[in-house]
Amino acid sequence: MDSWTRRTFLATSAAATAVAARSYSSIQGAAERLRIGVIGCGGMGTAHMRALMKMRDSDNVDILAVCDVYEKRLQRAVELTGAKPHKDYRRLLEDRNIDYVVIATPEHWHYQMIMDAAEAGKHIYCEKPMTQTVEQARRVVARIEKTGVKMQVGVQGMSDDSYETAQKYVKAGVLGDVVIAQIDYSRNYRDDFWTGAPDPDVRPGENLDWKAWLGPAPRRPFDPDRFLHWRRYWDYSSGIASDLFIHRITRIIKALDLTFPERGAACGGKWHFRQSPAEVPDTFNIMLDYPGGPTVLLISSMANDAPVDHVLRGHKATLQFTRTGFVIRPQSLYAKEMKEIVHQKTGAEDITLHHRNLIRAIRFGGPLKCDCRLGYYGVVACAMGVESFRRQKYMRWDARRERIVPA
Repeated sequence: MDSWTRRTFLATSAAATAVAARSYSSIQGAAERLRIGVIGCGGMGTAHMRALMKMRDSDNVDILAVCDVYEKRLQRAVELTGAKPHKDYRRLLEDRNIDYVVIATPEHWHYQMIMDAAEAGKHIYCEKPMTQTVEQARRVVARIEKTGVKMQVGVQGMSDDSYETAQKYVKAGVLGDVVIAQIDYSRNYRDDFWTGAPDPDVRPGENLDWKAWLGPAPRRPFDPDRFLHWRRYWDYSSGIASDLFIHRITRIIKALDLTFPERGAACGGKWHFRQSPAEVPDTFNIMLDYPGGPTVLLISSMANDAPVDHVLRGHKATLQFTRTGFVIRPQSLYAKEMKEIVHQKTGAEDITLHHRNLIRAIRFGGPLKCDCRLGYYGVVACAMGVESFRRQKYMRWDARRERIVPA
């Protein structure tokens, strides 16, 4: 934790602790309106706000406060929601009337905001990935379990029931021994990858607090590309791994009831956008071995979007995920012993459903679709690939110390 973050946390921890019990105890049941604070009002934050605004009457929720360090986005959020604006998220957390917060900031801020929100007694919806590092994820799990707040990780695909249903078939032995799982998430771009339109209104020092945006990240002079397209830089993201693969590996982990990989390796590079200032690769692939199997393959490129089948390969049958659910087809050796099975999914990869699941957990204590433990497993899987790629080494999981180390 850098000195700025340490000072600010110590300065507010006492106040946060004082309001924790009051905020948490304000939720008295299904009849009580849940009041929400949104931290981060960019593209993803706006998507959350739009979804929550539509849920105001049906789910008895309200957006009470919004926060962003860029005044243009903050003002748009106020116009959309009518909520109270904050430039400092700590002031939002001090509001005893807020029951849960949405964290939709760049990845490098997730950890500290989760820790502070939990200490303040706020329930949490945090966009994926849960944290940047394995150590941060381990600490988040400990904090969430200690405080007892509910936290949903924003892998919205887990609100599709296909993966928990697939797990039942896997555990029942329908597929036999699952030896390989493969899944992809690819895109294509014409000029450069993970870029968008420029924003000529950004004026650091006037309407953007660049120091606050950097927060726990290394100090750097303002760079509009880093601000607008932060997924391209290691300081704030690991690109394909943390923004795309986290969606995919979480599905596989759930379907196969996995925890931590035993070892892993990754490869890739900037094979098409060679002149891009982006630090992260445009093509990236991870291979993970889980204890006793299977091997999991994660495939992606930002220069070719041809899809790859999402499958669990067992020695008796193959389960293929589809847009409508999944289908299980027997291997030819077992064709006479079993029939094809088709599952029509309920739910979907949907922000509204994911929030609704968190709301039910807050009000009635039900299970979360993507809790902090599942978030932790996903962070470890993706981080193992990133560590392998950046260090050019084969990596393994040290279960005793809960760390990724060279094999």
